[in-house]
Amino acid sequence: MERVTGIGGMFFKAKDPKALMGWYHRHLGIVVETPGGASFRWREPDEPEREGYTVWSAFPDDTTYFAPSAKPFMFNFRVADLDALLAELRAGGVPVEDRVEEYEYGRFGWIMDPEGNRVELWEPPA
Repeated sequence: MERVTGIGGMFFKAKDPKALMGWYHRHLGIVVETPGGASFRWREPDEPEREGYTVWSAFPDDTTYFAPSAKPFMFNFRVADLDALLAELRAGGVPVEDRVEEYEYGRFGWIMDPEGNRVELWEPPA
């Protein structure tokens, strides 16, 4: 059985993402490295030479990126084999989006949980 290997990111809607991320920087020291958010870096316990990261990012209040979910947040989970997991989820009756997107920083797929939350699944590059 395929499984989630960690949290890839926390994404949420904000009325003013830039101002809110500035507040978190001033009061909690979160450094926004990209226009969209911050990356918390860490090492794999069983592969300490391999660096991983968890993204924290605020999206504009009117984003449609979380659709079809109406929720103001979206989880991103790291996975080892996106294709295998998506196949298992489909076979188990989980609503899975048909598309998979690929970028230099990994591959992405999406599902919906029973509460109507869109969940992003991310397979980082090898």
